[in-house]
Amino acid sequence: MNSTFQKAIYGSLVADAVAMPVHWYYDTQALDQAYGALTGYVAPKSPHAGSILWRSKYQARNRRGDILHDQAQYWGQRGIHYHQFLGAGENTINLKLSVELYRLILAQGRYDSEQWLQCYVDRMLQPNWHQDTYLEEYHRAFFDNYARGLAPINCGIDDLHIGGLSHVPALIAGLEAVAVTEVKSQVSAVVQHVQLTHRNAHVVRASEALCYMLAELKQGGNLRDAIAKHGTYWASVSQFDTWSAFEDRSVIGKHLTMACYLPESFTASLYLCWKYADDFSAGILANAHCGGDSCHRGVVVGALLAAAVGIDSNWLEGLSVKPKDLSE
Repeated sequence: MNSTFQKAIYGSLVADAVAMPVHWYYDTQALDQAYGALTGYVAPKSPHAGSILWRSKYQARNRRGDILHDQAQYWGQRGIHYHQFLGAGENTINLKLSVELYRLILAQGRYDSEQWLQCYVDRMLQPNWHQDTYLEEYHRAFFDNYARGLAPINCGIDDLHIGGLSHVPALIAGLEAVAVTEVKSQVSAVVQHVQLTHRNAHVVRASEALCYMLAELKQGGNLRDAIAKHGTYWASVSQFDTWSAFEDRSVIGKHLTMACYLPESFTASLYLCWKYADDFSAGILANAHCGGDSCHRGVVVGALLAAAVGIDSNWLEGLSVKPKDLSE
């Protein structure tokens, strides 16, 4: 794992797996009561004190929309953990899909959006492929459109959630592996890809910025310099410096949203990258402890910090996805 972009993939996987048990805890006191101070991977605990799955709805129109499979029985119930059947070190569904994307690019020797959409449909409709109980709005809307008879290329929606960035590290690493190394070509492919499911200007802009920041790091650049160059649309250098003097939960939760909505969730991710620019472990743990949509913030935080400073080996040992899993 010598490539900057390969480090970024693993950084995103590690940060997601660390945050998974505390994902979507908006009451940080309840988070602390359930999990204390996280120092590594742990399994999710039930009940989830802040779960709102009881008020979420998805009814498959037909078999083409059946992406919940045996998880459907838990919808409408209180206290259900969104990732109740995952184990310590396992990844949530968006990151499982990112691994599939990377492997598909390597297997085909190129990125092809139609091939990816077919892979996406096949995996989501395959019983027992995923063990996540909750599926984001964009998955549900995509497959409701698919169940109505739309072609996959036409099933995406206008979704402004930070989960739309989940595949960016895997995609640019895959492109590099098949010799697509020109940055503009990588960015173009990323934009095409995210718009398959997230047809939203904020998602596109954040995806582009993440690509350019990772490219700066690949060239040996400094993380804070990369953020200063490509991230000031979301906050100024002086703001990042000021926020870095505060407690993380004072920044994310009071000054910035804990939630998934772009553009502010991307700002929150960049803040954590700025503050912990020299410490991968501290950054991903801080992200998890901040609660909210920590898994999808973690894609940005984990990818950028790993690309900048690398990943401690203990994180790789406990992660369910091993290096061989990305090449098989």
